This record gives sequence, C-alpha cells and structure tokens, in this order.
Amino acid sequence: MGTQGPGVAASGGGLLGFFGMKSKYARMDDVLPQDQEDGGGILVRGSSSRYVLACSVFASLNHVLLGYDIGVMSGCIIFIEKDLHISEVQQELLVGCLTFISLLGCLAAGRTSDTIGRKWTIGLAAAVFQAGAAVMTFAPSFAMLMAGRLLAGIGIGFAVMVAPVYISEISPAMMRGSFASFPEIFGSLGILLGYVSNLVFAGLPDGVNWRVMLGAGILPSISIVFVLMVIPESPRWLVMQGRVHDARTVLLKVTDSEEEAQLRLAEIEDAARVSASSEAVWRELMWPSPLIRRMLVTGLGIQFLQQITGIDALVYYSPTIFRDAGMTTDTQLLGATVAVGFSKTVFIVVAIVLVDRVGRKPLLYVSTIGITACLAVLAASLALLARGVLPPGAATGLAVATVCGFMAFFSVGIGPVNMVLSSEIYPLRLRAQAVGMGVALNRMTSGAVSMSFLSVCGAVSVAGAFAAFAAVSALSVAFVHRFVPETRGKTLEQIESLFGGGGGGGGGATLGLGDVEIELGDAELLAEQKRLVSPARC
Repeated sequence: MGTQGPGVAASGGGLLGFFGMKSKYARMDDVLPQDQEDGGGILVRGSSSRYVLACSVFASLNHVLLGYDIGVMSGCIIFIEKDLHISEVQQELLVGCLTFISLLGCLAAGRTSDTIGRKWTIGLAAAVFQAGAAVMTFAPSFAMLMAGRLLAGIGIGFAVMVAPVYISEISPAMMRGSFASFPEIFGSLGILLGYVSNLVFAGLPDGVNWRVMLGAGILPSISIVFVLMVIPESPRWLVMQGRVHDARTVLLKVTDSEEEAQLRLAEIEDAARVSASSEAVWRELMWPSPLIRRMLVTGLGIQFLQQITGIDALVYYSPTIFRDAGMTTDTQLLGATVAVGFSKTVFIVVAIVLVDRVGRKPLLYVSTIGITACLAVLAASLALLARGVLPPGAATGLAVATVCGFMAFFSVGIGPVNMVLSSEIYPLRLRAQAVGMGVALNRMTSGAVSMSFLSVCGAVSVAGAFAAFAAVSALSVAFVHRFVPETRGKTLEQIESLFGGGGGGGGGATLGLGDVEIELGDAELLAEQKRLVSPARC
C-alpha cells in the first residue's frame, strides 16, 4: 500500500483517532492536522470528523425506538398474557406483526426520503412511532394493542431505512463504516433498555406494569425534535434536487478542506447526472442489468441472512429459551435477558472500532462462523437436557453462555456490517429505494421467524429449531465468501467498480466477485485526487 506523505499525520480509520489508536498508513481520506497548509498555499481546516460523528449519533436515535420496542416486548408478553388472557397464536401475532408491518414503512421510506429529504424522513419516523406507542400504552383490548403496534411498525420501518442512508451520504470514506454502524449500536442499546424496563417495572400491579413498560418508549422519540434543528440535509440529496450551493455548504462542514469538498461535490454531481438520464428507479431494480443484479444479490442476500439465522427469535423469546433450559422465576428470566442485551450492546462498540480498520469482510467471517458455533452448541445442550443426559444447572449455564455468545458474534459482524454494506454498495440513483427494498426483506424475514418460532418449537422442539438456524448460519459463511466484496476506504462513487462497473473515478477495482480484489494504493489515490482538483487551483 501507499506511504505516508510529508506533513500528513497517520491516523487510524474509523473511530480509532477517538480511542488514541493510529494506523501505519495515511490515506487521502484521513484527517489532516489542524490548520496546516497543503503545500499549495491552501489552508486546511481542522478535523470535521467530530461534526460528522455528532450528526451520525443524532440520526441514529430513532433506532433506540426500534430496539426498545423489540426488547421490551419480550418481557411485556409475559404480563400481557396474564392481563388480557391472549393465546399462543395471539402472542406470535403481537410479536411478529411489528416486523411485517415495518416492511411497508421501509418500502415507503425510499420514495419518501427521495421526495422530502433524508432529514425530514427521520422526523416523520419518530412522529409515527410516537402515535403507535401511545395507542399501545392505553389499549383496552388485544385489538387496540395490535392497532398501535402496527402503527409503531410503520414508523420503525421509516427509521430503519433512512438513518444508514443518511449517515453513509454525509460520512467520509475512511469513517463511513464506523459511523454507519451507529444505528445498530443504538438499536442494541434500545433492546438493553427494554430488558431493563422489564426488570424495573415487573413489580408493578398486573395491568399497569406492561403499560408503563410500553409507554416509556415514547420518551426517546421526543429528542428527535432537537435532532431536526441540528443536523444538515444529505449533500447527495441536495444535489439530486438541484440545490448544489446548499450541498457545497454541507460538504464544507463535513470535510476538512475546500479541496476535498469540491472533489466530493464533483463526484456527487457526476453520479446525479447519471441519475437524471436513467430509467425509472423501480424499473431498473425490477429488471436490473448484470451490474445492478450483482449489487442486489449482495445487498438483499446479506439482509436476508442477518435475520434467517434467528436473531429476533433469541431477542423476543429469550425468556422462553431460558425457561426451557431450566430457569423458573420471572426475575431469573428477566435478569438473564438483561445479560443478553448487555452482551449485544458491548460488542457493537468493538465492531465500530474495527470495521474501518480490518474491513467489512473479515468481521463477517468471524461473525457468521461464531454464530454457527453458538447455535450448534445451544441446540445440542437443549437436546441433551431433554434426554436427561445433561444436568439442568449445566444446561442453564450453557444456554445463557451460548445466547450471549450469539449476541456478541452477531454484534461484532453481521449486525452492524449488514447496514453498512447495504447503504454503500448501490449507485446514488438507486440507493434509497434499493436500501428500502433490502430492509423490507430483512423485516419480512424477521417477522416470519418471530411469528413462527413458537409453532416451530412446538413441532420440532426448541433444540430442533436452533439446529435449523445453525444449518442456515453455516450457509451464510459461504455466501460471504462468494458474494461480498471489501468496500473499506472507498468513496460511495468508487464502490461501483467492485461489482464490475465503470464508475468510481479512480477508486479501487476488483476482478469480479469471488476473485482477488485489487485495490489502488494510497499514493495512487492521492495522485488521482490532486489530478482531479488541479483545475480548481489554477
């Protein structure tokens, strides 16, 4: 790879600079030292990475709502069953309908975010979720509870799709992976808060406890009002609307120099010109070219595999799993789920630190292999317990350890990297709708898993269900090897070349999926950057 140029401090990719870690090499996308001259008399401003960091955090707050709703329902369902006397089928409907209905929000969010902007779609998502949470909190019957949950699902669908797209479109290439992982860590934080809420409010009277648990989910969405006053609109969306001056103003805030802002603006304008002359987006997605088909295979495939391995089954039904493994009291069950949520949240921080340092694909390998091993051990331990071979205490310990291990491996790889890849592999003209379509598939798969889990367990046992998940997870390892390219360090406009396209403006290239990836060196990228911006310096 390239060498470190004079006067440029080597800094780690992603959030490494914030953790005091440094990379061996400096790249053209890295943060330059504050107030240095680049040798051509142009003053380079201090790092803008903290501004992008703040915008990424604010844009991810809606994912707390998604996580909270998922986490809190795992405990709420215990008390709702007692209060409203709902059947097992109604439990599955209540749990799974959220993910099914959210796919409608995902599909609508692509068109909506292209029409009103990424920023205001974030606000719309929070408003719709608030309305749904309020209906659930005061629901007098199962029917009203379902109505509120369906409304909340639409809001969650909007939120899940738009935040990663927004973050990817404002982030520099060498930090995009870390920042685009934020929605996943906030979602995991929401799950943890939901579990804690279950534990804290479980002692309230029946009929009140689950309502307080659900009502508390309204609080995080109130912060979105502040968010809309702070974050800028996506510069790529602004260019698509012909607001080039506004886009340049935003780029000056999220880049470290006028040169870099001008370069990125030129790349975005090139992509937008392709957009203006292309076929209608949905027509292109439904009848894709070979290039777009390869992107869709990767994007849709990784979205599908993230859910088919059973993550939402473990999140929603972890009390059921632990009860089957030998736990008896509600306090034990809810306490164990808090440990699961804590494990899921902590390891996403690891992913954020590593995703721009080691790359997307190595993390996916570690994640999918680890998930497969944990699922296999969980299935085996439950099967041995059912046959009386394994003592109940050992089975309980193995169940907690493997579920926590599953969450750790999920969070360090396929959890956050799924949306990082999905939001960066598509060209600008297709990005919002293609990501929306992928997230809709993700939500549909999640709904199918969560709504059928109890029935499947009744048919083949809990151990059998997780054995099936382990087999599917093993297939995900092969998928990553065959279809997922490495996108670390490339601008959104360069990534098309990874799939065999001609776009990319001097970015990295590959010989094709499954072949050896050949990346331009740092020195070549820097030379290309200087060549492209040289007219602006004349």
